[in-house]
Amino acid sequence: MADASNPTSKSAGPLAGVRVLDLSRILAGPTCSQLLGDLGATVLKIENPLTGGDDTRQWGPPYVKDGAEDTDLSAYFMCANRNKLSVAIDIATSEGQAQIRRLAGMADVLLENFKPGGLAKYGLDYASIRAVNPRLVYGSVSGYGQTGPNAAKPGYDLMAQGYGGIMSLTGEPEGQPMKVGVGIADVMCGMYAAVGILAALRHAEATGEGQQVDVALVDSQVAWLINEGVNTRLSGEAPRRRGNGHPNIVPYGVYETSDGHVIVAVGNDRQFGRFCAVLGLDDLPTDARFAINPARMANRETLAEHLIPVIRARTTESVIAGLEGASVPVGPVQTLPQVFASDQVEAREMLVDMERDGLHMPLIGNPLKLSATPVTYRHAPPRFGADTDRLDRPDPFADD
Repeated sequence: MADASNPTSKSAGPLAGVRVLDLSRILAGPTCSQLLGDLGATVLKIENPLTGGDDTRQWGPPYVKDGAEDTDLSAYFMCANRNKLSVAIDIATSEGQAQIRRLAGMADVLLENFKPGGLAKYGLDYASIRAVNPRLVYGSVSGYGQTGPNAAKPGYDLMAQGYGGIMSLTGEPEGQPMKVGVGIADVMCGMYAAVGILAALRHAEATGEGQQVDVALVDSQVAWLINEGVNTRLSGEAPRRRGNGHPNIVPYGVYETSDGHVIVAVGNDRQFGRFCAVLGLDDLPTDARFAINPARMANRETLAEHLIPVIRARTTESVIAGLEGASVPVGPVQTLPQVFASDQVEAREMLVDMERDGLHMPLIGNPLKLSATPVTYRHAPPRFGADTDRLDRPDPFADD
């Protein structure tokens, strides 16, 4: 577990000196700006003083407590808002708009996730801000993108998962279409936005020319349909839900044991032979119905009838030990407390504890491991408006 209360690092981060003006809220935009902040960028998070800031500050419980009282630091807010400074500005006022234009003139990146065209009425759209700072990278995150027949529609993770098709693939064959357990369309959109912004920054450094980076939740979700998406394009057939089964590999999924569940991922015919040997099913690899993966695909239900009772009769520990010993991919299905207690998560420093103003904030670490310029955890998720006094400085982005 990494203690980030007093962060130290051999590097200020690969994005040290990059200034991000963050007008985004909820999850997709904040995921992007948190990633940039972890990599060393200075991020000013602009929050609406009339609403108490980012909507997710109220998306709880649980909340960090100050004594017996809940604060505005919900777990949902904290998950995407470290390494940021909170500045309260009402962009609906002429004073607020002037403040944003001033900050945009000093920034390298502006990130927003308003509905397309929503900032134009404030004079803060890309065309207006480009006139203030031609080298600015202007990141726009929205539900459906800046163009297309659905551009004006609001975008939420659940709708993106539905419209983009991932829900049609997720869930049991006879059950309802099912969303992923976390806001993955938002998170992946934020990651794509970060990649696009970094590419645009590289171009701006080389040419002095900024640009708008237009990233949509639905586009991102369609992009990560990956193999199932190309399966559909190639075959012309809509895939059906298979629960935990794989569309192209068998056996690959979750199996019940005598005391829980185990994941098995047999990736080739050699692994299948070793898998069957461990389970005492030595006749299956020579059976024409199961000898090669295409045959196993065609006979997956029949194969399952052989496998399910044998695996169900064994403990999770014995299945994992046997298959690991035979070099067959296998693993447990862990609860989140088990995940956070695992030695692997500890060794990879994926748990980070931060403090600010005497408040303890348990967070999840950044997965990027850079040998020369590691990520840093410099600022705990801020209370609403905690850094608004920076507006009185000649350069609000400057370090303390």
